[in-house]
Amino acid sequence: MKTKHNYELKPLLFERMKQLLSDEKDFNAYLNILKIPPVKSIRCNTLKISPDKLKKKLEDKGWKIKQPYKDYPEIMIVENELLPGELGRALEHLLGYYYIQELASMLPIIALQPKQDEIILDLCSAPGSKTTQLASKIKNTGTIIANEVSFGRIKILASNLERCGVANTIITKKDGIAFCNRMEKYNPELKFDRILVDAPCSGEGTLRSSPKTYLMWNIKIVHKLSRLQKNLVASALEILKPEGKLIYSTCTHAPEENEEVVDYILNEFKGKVKLEKISLPVKTREGITKWEDKTFSSEVKKCTRIYPHDNNTEGFFIAKFRKLK
Repeated sequence: MKTKHNYELKPLLFERMKQLLSDEKDFNAYLNILKIPPVKSIRCNTLKISPDKLKKKLEDKGWKIKQPYKDYPEIMIVENELLPGELGRALEHLLGYYYIQELASMLPIIALQPKQDEIILDLCSAPGSKTTQLASKIKNTGTIIANEVSFGRIKILASNLERCGVANTIITKKDGIAFCNRMEKYNPELKFDRILVDAPCSGEGTLRSSPKTYLMWNIKIVHKLSRLQKNLVASALEILKPEGKLIYSTCTHAPEENEEVVDYILNEFKGKVKLEKISLPVKTREGITKWEDKTFSSEVKKCTRIYPHDNNTEGFFIAKFRKLK
């Protein structure tokens, strides 16, 4: 049974979200969905099995499977109640036939549109949900560099890559900014076709699945992370090929970590990068151009905000950069 929890937003976060969702009905819909756990979503690992075959296997177990997006049959929702932990203990999961992944978390790779045989960097890759999704999208061709700074998280990343049959990925252990700077200095001829910067963030969008975020949220962390995120994206752009694409994504709603980062990059790389519009199979909202005393470029409207109550998902933010020749 889905149960409600009793956590409340900290007063400052409450006011900030109320400012972002200024319509009272909209804001109340947001508050209401926070009390409900997210749906059980999985992604079929097409490196090992087709969506049709996986669906049949799971339905034979008595699971009710819904595929909400016609163009993305690998995205599945388990609609009926399962025994506690059954999703992670099922044989099909242990065999790497599917990855337990939140719906909104799958969207950055859909936005990145990776192609076979490309060289791709996943700069902040653990635990590997998006890395395995990347490998699946490009059918284990090309090369993926999966970088992660934490050794403990690398062990989880390596385990997930192995379970999912990923064979085109090299794991590196480096601070993200240091990795990019080192690549630029010692391997200037190696540039990436596509880069994913799924950045560390304050996690405001994960309140449904991670209630501890209610307790951990802190405005100082928001500002600290904003500085880190700007440096991560700026460093990554230096090792992106001309006409290459970079996705910057977070699972937070904080404009300091989203539009402010994008606006900073547009100013720092004026004439060198361009924002592209993003097409996704969910309801999205455009980026905001004003926040408190700051005004951002009108270009940031091309960014995508995903709110929990719009699609019954977690919250996300995605921006897509193209490097100009």
